[in-house]
Amino acid sequence: MSSGDYYEVRAAQWLQARGLHILARNFRCRCGEIDLIARDRQHLVFVEVRARSNPRFVSAAASVDQRKQRRLLRSAQLFLQQHPQLARMPCRFDVIAFDPRQSVPDAQPHWIRAAFTS
Repeated sequence: MSSGDYYEVRAAQWLQARGLHILARNFRCRCGEIDLIARDRQHLVFVEVRARSNPRFVSAAASVDQRKQRRLLRSAQLFLQQHPQLARMPCRFDVIAFDPRQSVPDAQPHWIRAAFTS
């Protein structure tokens, strides 16, 4: 299992423990990929999972730049076109970030709800 897969599995389990229902993992389309798609009560949540192993680089959350946000938005639009039964739900874009800490090797993720808007 790659480190990306590992963190996506951890993020999915962590979100499920907080009441979210995972609808899809690794949704791929011509525009890009969405790591997790979940339902949080009345919201459809598109989740980007980011991890950084080197603390010298930008934080995991900060790595979701405008270019990545645009790709996520276009991918989400395609997902909704393919799943019209979900198209009327309010949508949210969250980020689950895993940043390294020297004292805690397996730290909890940082959940940023509504990390950006369309």
